[in-house]
Amino acid sequence: MSGIEGFYAVIPAGGAGSRLWPLSRTGRPKFLLDVLGTGRTLLQGTVDRLLPLTGPDRLLVVTGQAHREQVVRQLPELASGADQVLAEPSPRDSMAAVGLAAAVLAHRHGRDTLLGSFAADHVIEGQDVFERTVHEAVAAARAGFVVTVGIKAGGPSTAFGYIAGGDDLDVAGAPSARHVTGFTEKPDADTAWTYLATGRYCWNAGMFVVGAGVLLDHLHTQLPTLHDGLCEIAAAWDTSRCEAVLAAVWPTLTRIAIDHAIAEPVAATGGVAVVPGGFGWDDVGDFDSLAALLGDSTTVGDDALVLRMDADDAFVITAGRAVTVIGVDEAVVVDTPDAVLVTTRPNAQRVKDAVDTWRDRGSAWLL
Repeated sequence: MSGIEGFYAVIPAGGAGSRLWPLSRTGRPKFLLDVLGTGRTLLQGTVDRLLPLTGPDRLLVVTGQAHREQVVRQLPELASGADQVLAEPSPRDSMAAVGLAAAVLAHRHGRDTLLGSFAADHVIEGQDVFERTVHEAVAAARAGFVVTVGIKAGGPSTAFGYIAGGDDLDVAGAPSARHVTGFTEKPDADTAWTYLATGRYCWNAGMFVVGAGVLLDHLHTQLPTLHDGLCEIAAAWDTSRCEAVLAAVWPTLTRIAIDHAIAEPVAATGGVAVVPGGFGWDDVGDFDSLAALLGDSTTVGDDALVLRMDADDAFVITAGRAVTVIGVDEAVVVDTPDAVLVTTRPNAQRVKDAVDTWRDRGSAWLL
């Protein structure tokens, strides 16, 4: 597949990846880590995946100010370096991040600019299929839709949101695109089974493709104050006023996810489409997910330092100490210089609860 003219990739790179604690920390979250042992971090892998569609001059990374320098160092391939990294003073959720990128792109290149938002910490297998999916999404976006990419559900997961697909979109260049009739956030298991039985639902991976002007117009309708604030910041972004305007306006912006701000209300009026993605996808959401991605590699670190006895599917990360697991199937042991995690793969989602508890105890230095 070839690159897409006028298409910009936006990579929101935020969050602490707390379900991968203590491997992932606030100061060095999972998108900056080589969790798969490939020699490339998750962020670098995302850029590698998008470069054939955009080239090095049409990539934007939106990240926190604390991670800006690390992002710039990890991505020497960016044509304009730091100018392609938009640093947020504080987290304001995905709508502010993607909206800022859309407003900056509209200011720099015009409202007809097309953008796609792709998380920095996901793993995708099947580059050709991914590229074909994005080409379809762009075709649907050129027709004026907010387009999301749906992932074929591998089972009744309660960890992901679901997208309900409706009638065919009937747009040239997007043969598999369908109207979206609704979104559901992390249903219970019985509901998820019901969804899968209909054949109309897919997982919501949080990927969106849309015209910058279309997105901003929807934002103006749904949340005009947030729209106005982002446009004010964008107008000052490439000027000497940027720091002052950002400091004054950013803290006032509504903190909300793009799904709630745009996708859900616009879908209710027929303005959202979904393109199913047939590629392999994983959000590396916890240690169970990471263990599954690594397959037979059940040790991260020196395998000679790990001993398993009657401990099927035990997953161990060692920072140099010897680790022994006896009689605990599906154990997870993560050994780092200053913290150790012991849990099981079925309990992997609960790691975030432990992080929240440490924070409540006033032990933010651990996080």
